[in-house]
Parts: sequence; C-alpha cells; structure tokens
Amino acid sequence: MASYASFFSFPLFVTRCGGTKADIGILMGAFSLASVLCRPWVSTMIDAFGRKKSFTLGSILMTIIPLTYLSLSSDQTISQLYLKILAIRIIHGIGFAICFTAAFTFAVDIIPENRLNEGIGIFGISGLTGLGAGPFIAETVIDTLGFPAFFITSSALASLALIFNGLLEESYPGIPLTSQVSFFKVVARKKNIIVAVLAFLFGVALAASGNFIFPYAAEYNLAGGFLYYAFYSGSAIASRLRGGTMADRLGESRIIPYAITLTAVGFLSLLPQPTCKTLIISGLLTGCGHGLLYPCLNSLAVRNESIQDRGKITGIFTGSIDAGNLIGSLSLGYIGDLTGFTGLFTSTILSLLFGLVIFKVSLRIRIISPLK
Repeated sequence: MASYASFFSFPLFVTRCGGTKADIGILMGAFSLASVLCRPWVSTMIDAFGRKKSFTLGSILMTIIPLTYLSLSSDQTISQLYLKILAIRIIHGIGFAICFTAAFTFAVDIIPENRLNEGIGIFGISGLTGLGAGPFIAETVIDTLGFPAFFITSSALASLALIFNGLLEESYPGIPLTSQVSFFKVVARKKNIIVAVLAFLFGVALAASGNFIFPYAAEYNLAGGFLYYAFYSGSAIASRLRGGTMADRLGESRIIPYAITLTAVGFLSLLPQPTCKTLIISGLLTGCGHGLLYPCLNSLAVRNESIQDRGKITGIFTGSIDAGNLIGSLSLGYIGDLTGFTGLFTSTILSLLFGLVIFKVSLRIRIISPLK
C-alpha cells in the first residue's frame, strides 16, 4: 500500500510536464481501468491457484513496474509521454489488482466469522499506515532527490511485500477452474449488485482524495499536501480500532450510513477558503469515514459466502471500488477543469449521498439485511 499510495504524488510529475487536471484524471484512471478489466480473471485465478501464489505474482509486478517509470523524462511534454505513461499505468494497475484482491481474500479466510468487521479492520490498519506513509515518503524523496529516486523507492517498498509474503502459509490452496461458479453468476446475485454499486460510489470518493488533493494544495499554495493523508490514515486507523467490534456487535448495516455521511462531510469541509487547517479537518473526517466504511462493506460482501467464491466476492468488491476510482478520475478531472475544485468536490459529495439513498432503499426492501 505504501508503494501504491506513493503514486498519489504522480500528478505532480504530470503537471510538471504540462498536463492539465483532465490529463491527471486520464493517466491516473488508466491504473484503475486495468484493475477493473482484469478483475474477473484475477478473482478466478485467486480461487483456482490460491492466495499466496497470486500475491507473489502481483508483488513481482509491483516491484518491477515502478522502475519502468525511469524511462520517462520530465523534460519532455505530456503529449510526448502520453502513450508510454498509459501503457505503464495499465500494467502497474494489474499488479496492484492481484495483490490487493489476494491479500484481502487471504485475510477473510483466517478471520473468525463472528469477528469479521474487527478482523478486516485490524488487517486494514497496515494498509492505511502505508496509505499515510506512501505520500509522505514520496513528497520527501521528490523534494530532495527528484522523481527518479521516487520511482526506485516505490519499487523498493513493493519488494518488501514480496519478501514478507514468502513467510506466510497458504490459507486456501484453490480448486480447479472446472469446479468453480462463473464470476458473472456471482456478480448477478442481488446483494452483490448493491455492494458493487456502493463500492463504486466509494471509489469515486477515493478518486477525489487520491488524485486531486496534491493539485488542490498546490493550486492554493498550501505547503505539505501530505498533511491530509497523514491525518486521513491516522483517523482511519483510530476508527477501525474501535469501529470493528461495534460493527460486529450491531451489524455492519447499521454503521454504513454513518460512515457514508462522515465521508461526505469531510469533502464538504474543503469547499470554504482553503487552508492547511481545512486539509487536516477533511483528512480526519474522510479518513474516519473510510476506516468504518471499507471493512463494513467488505464484511457485508463476504459474510455467509462459500470459501470457494471468496476470491470472486472480494474481486467484485475491490473491482467496483477500482471502477469508481476510474470513472471518478476521468469525470472529476473534467469537472475540475470546467468548474474548479469547488465543483469537483461538490460532485464527490453528491455521489456519496446517492449511495446513502441506495443503501436505505435496499434495507427497506430487504435486499440488505439490517442484521449481521
């Protein structure tokens, strides 16, 4: 996650080459596009060949691909680099999709059913720590050593994941492809459709925070865009430590509306006059919302599902987030070019409120159970 999150600063490279907000959206979104398009294959692979082998493959890609960014030169214009960046971002996105889906499927395999929210929340703390550390490491390295050193650092971070993965025992060896239920049949279940829609809208919010905070801070001459991510990850960690046991006790369906609302209010705080203080407040609120929403949606997705389908279920959930990240990166980039950051963050808030309405309706018609 630290290797992945370090690339939240990649828009700085794009703008240095003369790119616009729309360029940022497209080039950052290419990463998510690859993750979305490969997800049926990745999810099926994880159920067929096991979690550990799949994570190994993903980690190898995450280690090698950052080094290919070294072939890019900030002295060239964005038009000269566009196709090369797109190709690299696509392969990078596939590697991350494999790692992310395999890791969370592995975690679900070993967490007791009655502590699912707590377990996913605790497991996610390591990722959230990386989410906060990655941008800080990236900004520090870029400011002191430049972009080439940043790309090498990102590769080194991913290589550590590859090394530590070797210490694990496989949680589920997998089953033959011929014995598996089709990925698309699993997607078609009503509960999975609702979870996919909610995860998609959550992904739009992640696109706003992941791709546009650094440019937002730079446009208003706010030093230290990493402050947002530091408080974001800290708040998300704190909420997971307390929120997981509460969600297991009350049911994730009762926590999700509050998590969505917190996230929306966090983006709302960015609309007044921008200051470092508003970055911190927004990071605290959106981080808390993320810290509650991610494990609750994940638990909702995998609860009472067969272990043979967990890779696909996790793939649907994480793939929908990536799809939201992709569409969010593209659409918010264009909205930002037309209306500025006020319109960009207002659109993000509206997407979250739409998700809240969908969730409330699904509870009412019993597609989603109000209980665990």
